[in-house]
Amino acid sequence: MNVNEQQRPALRDIRRRTVAAADGPAVTVTPPTAERLPATVTADVPGVDLAAWLAASREPLLELLHSHGAVLFRGFGISGAEGLERLVLAVSPEAMNYVYGSTPRTREMRQVYTSTEYPASESIPMHNELAYATTWPMRLWFLSDKAARTGGATPLADSRRVYERIPQAVRDRFAAHGVMYVRNYGSGMDLTWQQAFETEDPAEAERFCADSGIEFTWLPGQRLRTQQVAQAVVRHPVTGEWTWFNQAHLFHPVSLPADVRGSLLEALDPIDLPRNALYGDGTPIEDEVIATINAAFEAEYRAEAWNDGDVLLVDNVLTAHGRQPYTGPRKVLVAMAEPASSVPGGER
Repeated sequence: MNVNEQQRPALRDIRRRTVAAADGPAVTVTPPTAERLPATVTADVPGVDLAAWLAASREPLLELLHSHGAVLFRGFGISGAEGLERLVLAVSPEAMNYVYGSTPRTREMRQVYTSTEYPASESIPMHNELAYATTWPMRLWFLSDKAARTGGATPLADSRRVYERIPQAVRDRFAAHGVMYVRNYGSGMDLTWQQAFETEDPAEAERFCADSGIEFTWLPGQRLRTQQVAQAVVRHPVTGEWTWFNQAHLFHPVSLPADVRGSLLEALDPIDLPRNALYGDGTPIEDEVIATINAAFEAEYRAEAWNDGDVLLVDNVLTAHGRQPYTGPRKVLVAMAEPASSVPGGER
């Protein structure tokens, strides 16, 4: 099933409009344009309580989110982990921990984390959060607690359109087999298993793997290898649209700098790489296929600069995100909510 363009209003037919909550002040909703993905919500008067507005306007908010994939809230003066958590709980009944994560983060409070702590000079490629797992968050919340001096945007890409851009033969093969992710923890080149599973107890990590259908092997030196087959495409549970939903392009060795990839493959067998992605049947994914996937993301790449206090709500199935390099201090907080799951394959 391909995305039906007639299911979504043409951008030129959507107009800026005001939406009032039942018991609060109005806000103005500005739809996205061809150059800019998120819809934007701004207060018509100072001092609007965004959490209260969200709670009173949940249904129109979700309609906006499912239509456009992401909503940016600007000018509401939100700050800190507690401020973000209050917004999350106004809309989502269940927040999530970042267990089985693949990037370094710091927990600020309960289910609020820092965004990925990679060096400021590095880009983070487009991806859907935890799409390498069989359970992931439906919704992501980002708070720009401190915007960078330059750069540092959280770019977005419509995962429906990424799906459309990938050739059908490639889509069909991924959809039929899923993606096999192999991770080796404890090599010094990636997260430790303690970081990934948020525990110091091997038995607790084993329980998580068993409950999640992840195969695991303990290696000498308290190193751990995990292997799991997860979905490559997902059908959105509300809109019915198919989206590209995996991280094969991030886990595949071709994502590494050429010199690093060459050195690792000289020293290690593919099974021993810190991380790897294969077709779900164990067949290696061709480099040219990864290049095709990256090109689809690049074609749908849209970036909006952060302001202090901005909040971005993302439908994690409909929209991928990344990070631009930046200069100066930058702090973006993240919360994940409403766990969902799928299995590889399925009728399309």
